[in-house]
Amino acid sequence: MVRGGTRQERTVAASDEPGYSIENSLPVWDMSARVILDVVLALVTTFFGVNYARSAKAGHPKPTGLGVLVGFVTNFFDTLGIGSFATTTTAFRLWRMVRDEWIPGTLNVGHSLPTVTQAFIFTAIVPVDATTLVAMIAAAVAGGWLGAGVVAGMPRRAIQIAMGTALLVAATLMLLTQLGVFPKGGDTLSLSPPLLLIGVVVNFVLGALVTLGIGLYAPCMILVSLLGMNPTAAFPIMMGSCAFLMPIASTRFISKGSFDLPAAVALTLGGIPAVLVAAYVVKSLPLTAVRWLVIVVVLYAATGLLRAGLRRVVTAKVEPAAGLIT
Repeated sequence: MVRGGTRQERTVAASDEPGYSIENSLPVWDMSARVILDVVLALVTTFFGVNYARSAKAGHPKPTGLGVLVGFVTNFFDTLGIGSFATTTTAFRLWRMVRDEWIPGTLNVGHSLPTVTQAFIFTAIVPVDATTLVAMIAAAVAGGWLGAGVVAGMPRRAIQIAMGTALLVAATLMLLTQLGVFPKGGDTLSLSPPLLLIGVVVNFVLGALVTLGIGLYAPCMILVSLLGMNPTAAFPIMMGSCAFLMPIASTRFISKGSFDLPAAVALTLGGIPAVLVAAYVVKSLPLTAVRWLVIVVVLYAATGLLRAGLRRVVTAKVEPAAGLIT
């Protein structure tokens, strides 16, 4: 198994081994579970797509060229292993494309279909134990469903502070990963019951954080490595988790109107072709420098959100005091 390289290289490494066949490498239960997962994902995606289409039809969105470009670039690099949420958040704030309180919903709604596209392309390649895969995905979906209900109703200031804090944590994890601080993991593609319970609990929390606009790939990679799994297992777990939880969580953002429809449509329009280009044409790129740039970008977005949120806290405290003096 290859442990280094881009997300694409880690994902397809198993299929390059002599005599490899996913049908031959998995027991009957695992293959059946994967087929069931694919069918359920198709149903979930259809349900989300209908709601998304109805929202678009009612709202008559006019996506901008800049928005489509952001969707293409962020999903292109997401397919190659960089992630899309932090970079999209930075673009939204840099060019004032989306109100801060609508960023989490817009990220989840707009990136859902590109993420599902990635899932159908890649998740069947790495033969992760089906029980581990299904349990981790179910935990993330439950976290995402509950998280979306909370985030969709949060005020602007609370979202700014929560997103800023979470992005700082994400940037720290990315930095430590780049520096090689975390263990490289083991060789297993399954978890024993005690470790699986830990993985389920943590993935539940990570699923909830996705609805705040925090990407799952880097923390999921760290999680599976700390649990002793082969790092290649992170991709099907992460991608399967996101592919299920994002459309499900997005239905809550859509129902509450807590997202920017034109920006979300732009991300989708640019994102799907970007995934196809990255997966089938480019396949891999040297991304070390890009990852360092993304860390800087995430820190920029985090500090901007925290400054905006904390400034509102100070203003809210000062204004009543001023009123008392007068």
